[in-house]
Amino acid sequence: MAHLRYESALGATPQFDFGNPRSASWTEFDADLADCGYDEHAVQAIRDTRLAFARSDLPRSRYWSVPDDIDMITDIPYLDDGIRGHLLDLYLPHDAVIRQGRTLPVYVDIHGGGFVYGYKELNRNFNVTLAQHGFAVFSLNYRPAPQTDFLAQLRDIAAGLAWIAGHGDAYPIDLNHVFLTGDSAGGALAFYQAALQSDPATAAAYGVTPSGLHIRGVAAVSGVFDLSPFTPGATDAQSRNERPDDVVSVIGPHFFKRLSQVDPDYRFSTNLVRNSVIPPMYLATSSDDFIEYESLALATELSRAHQEFELHDVKARPGKPLGHVYSVCMSWLEESEAVFRQIHDFSYRLLS
Repeated sequence: MAHLRYESALGATPQFDFGNPRSASWTEFDADLADCGYDEHAVQAIRDTRLAFARSDLPRSRYWSVPDDIDMITDIPYLDDGIRGHLLDLYLPHDAVIRQGRTLPVYVDIHGGGFVYGYKELNRNFNVTLAQHGFAVFSLNYRPAPQTDFLAQLRDIAAGLAWIAGHGDAYPIDLNHVFLTGDSAGGALAFYQAALQSDPATAAAYGVTPSGLHIRGVAAVSGVFDLSPFTPGATDAQSRNERPDDVVSVIGPHFFKRLSQVDPDYRFSTNLVRNSVIPPMYLATSSDDFIEYESLALATELSRAHQEFELHDVKARPGKPLGHVYSVCMSWLEESEAVFRQIHDFSYRLLS
């Protein structure tokens, strides 16, 4: 197995360039926006969001690298259709490659980005660090909006899991101990996917064929979980009018439209907690995470339903902001290192 190393191509100037090839390596910008079926306001919101997120990620990408103790296999197609959104990467501790055992637990990472931004390369540093903490890590692409909608993103991820179930034996990993992780919008996708993979009735409600993998747990970082305010038919009391230009709110009527076809017993996070099978969950957020309340609300629902979970809500120190998905964006921080240790301990407690 080749031992590959990722080298940064970032230049010395941190100023963002819309056509910067470094940023284009981890996200779409506007190539998929023409004739996409969204109205002009939604298209502009997607474009602006991608630009703003890339502007934030570009200076952080100076710190992204793959150390010598991690092996990386990239751009494996999990569907043979030539679509970028249907590729995955695998990160393996080099020691596991040398030992060639079958005991290494697996994490499948689902990146965030408001459902519109990013591909698997965006989470490379997070995946590398997770692998260094004792896991094989599959990093999945899925098609961003407006290429598809929420239900199809879930089906993309299910197809990726099915590929892992069918081909994972080629690698020195333990397919009996598979976990999901996701950040921000990826947290929603990981949470919903865990229910789909764990409960046949939920899978049937979403029209998804389970992969056969037993999902042992979910580690969600700054996730968004309550999708009900974004969907068609949300009442004024439900809708998030305090953030009218949030991209998820803008694309919601189109992106979440088909959720109305799903049995209400399985449609939203509260329903899933009450009516579906939810594997144990690890929830991480921070006091200056703009959607901190999402993790707190899900923890409350899980507690009411007597579901197994643990919540880690870090207080940001004066002059040391953390913000949204800090352990993904800045995996080298002391606070991020604590998250990785917690994920390790959470996961290894569930090995049996």
